[in-house]
Amino acid sequence: MISYEYPLSERVRTLLRLDDLFERVEYFLHKNDRHEHHVALLFIFEILEVSGRADLKSDLLQELERQKQALEVLRENPDVSQEALDSVLWQIDQASSKLLQAPGKIGQELRENEWLMSIRQRTNIPGGVCEFDLPSYHFWLQQDPEQHRHDLQRWLAPFLPMRDGIAIVLRLLRESGKTTSQVAYQGVYQQMMAGRMAQMLRIRLKREYDCVPEISANKYALNIRFTKQEGMHRPKASETDVEFELTFCNL
Repeated sequence: MISYEYPLSERVRTLLRLDDLFERVEYFLHKNDRHEHHVALLFIFEILEVSGRADLKSDLLQELERQKQALEVLRENPDVSQEALDSVLWQIDQASSKLLQAPGKIGQELRENEWLMSIRQRTNIPGGVCEFDLPSYHFWLQQDPEQHRHDLQRWLAPFLPMRDGIAIVLRLLRESGKTTSQVAYQGVYQQMMAGRMAQMLRIRLKREYDCVPEISANKYALNIRFTKQEGMHRPKASETDVEFELTFCNL
């Protein structure tokens, strides 16, 4: 099965982007090649850019507190595992505490690092980080991989409280939905929202269909069109029926 997640709010869109960036930087950080460590640093710069567009710190703290209050109500529910509930509440408390302890704007330490910001500025120029452009960065790239990892982890550290908070919010969001089986006849599916509230859609389909969903949604209707990519040509609308799983996720 292949899963596609589609945000229905700008806040969830930002959280999904950051979640993806954290996954990518962790992957390249644990490699040993200097080129892969260069990519890891580029993703740290992207995290810095995305997280600086809004006050994610206060938004995350508010959302974590809201989820904590909603979960506390379940303590009297005999169908809920109290052990699992305590574990989630503990994770929320830990993430909130670390976010509160983070001083000022997330990533401010990196913004005040002139050497890193000089590299970041050059990365916006195609081929702008050649050794003759940034000899000090070229020197750093020649160091031992363990030194790279140590530095990269240090530069990533200010974002980890945010990463943990995002992971909790997205996990609760993903687990909130009820999944139904649907069919897109001749590759097209439409559903009226009828007041349905959702912050994210998740679509899962078997790989054998060899097609991808194009999604558009608003408070009135959801439209999904499945298309196939044939070589280098423009995507072509699927002419076959497509069975898929649809989940509306909402906190």
